[in-house]
Amino acid sequence: MDLHILEHRVRVLSVARRGLWLYTHPLVKLLFLPQRCRCKFFSLTETPEDYTIMLDEEGFKELPPSEFMQVADSTWLVLSVVSNGRASSGCQATGVTKIAKSVIAPLAEHNVSVLMLSTYQTDFILVREKDLPMVIHTLAGEFDIYKEENGESVPVNCDDVSNGFLKPKPAASPTVHPVQSPQNRFCILTVAPDTLPAIATMLIDVLFYSHSPPKEAGPGSQDLDTITFFAFSLIEGYISIVMDAETQKRFPSDLLLTSSTGELWRMVRIGGQPLGFDECGIVAQIAEPLANVDISAYYISTFNFDHALVPEDGIAEVIELLQRRQESGR
Repeated sequence: MDLHILEHRVRVLSVARRGLWLYTHPLVKLLFLPQRCRCKFFSLTETPEDYTIMLDEEGFKELPPSEFMQVADSTWLVLSVVSNGRASSGCQATGVTKIAKSVIAPLAEHNVSVLMLSTYQTDFILVREKDLPMVIHTLAGEFDIYKEENGESVPVNCDDVSNGFLKPKPAASPTVHPVQSPQNRFCILTVAPDTLPAIATMLIDVLFYSHSPPKEAGPGSQDLDTITFFAFSLIEGYISIVMDAETQKRFPSDLLLTSSTGELWRMVRIGGQPLGFDECGIVAQIAEPLANVDISAYYISTFNFDHALVPEDGIAEVIELLQRRQESGR
């Protein structure tokens, strides 16, 4: 397998729900007119707490600073695993589980914090730019590593990185975070770019105007009624949408494309309190045990919490597995 370091330099930020009105115009531009701002990497995820936005530097220029916006200090680089010389864009990905053992776990063991963004087409691993030498050093034995420059894939000389590289200290035992499982059933979808204008009005309504008060759960609660969650990504021309099944009913069914099985997904939400960007092993806490039992999962990191989506028929097994892990970590 190959590991590609993409050209995008990504900023990660949170917009408070009460301040969304200030960002409606630039977000509509990023959603529907990316060619006007040359943004190639854009993701917006709505949660009960806020809106998490991941976007490249061209897109970041579109967002005005304000008291409602909180930006993570680091710039993040985007990694993508390519199998058999081909990226998975264009067909449905199998989820983050496929890269748990080869990417996520080794990085956690070497104290590298990651964010994950699974889409309909592929899975992206985000690492802080300052951690790139450690990432290359850690993964060079498993992957041929390439860096994309001006649209070309250039091999990375791993010997240059490894020469004189100090052996990293073992990572401290990660905190085992509580998990919650809301009752929503989710769909993972895509839309052909040329049909996006046909659902633009509905997307704008769902993202900006159809708000109900979020239902809160106490810290450590293992079960939620429902959760507000909607994710939209437009990355290098490919669109990915995650929405609950009730929201999907509001869209024309012939324009939303999903897998041939029409599979529904349930969510596992990680963290009783907001997670920190410096903490390592959060993604591995979920992805590794699921990989061990061959359960596929999509994973979306947000500014405060992480979210894994697993097949609906496997949710009971997943919750039991993660609860056992949590109890053993106490």
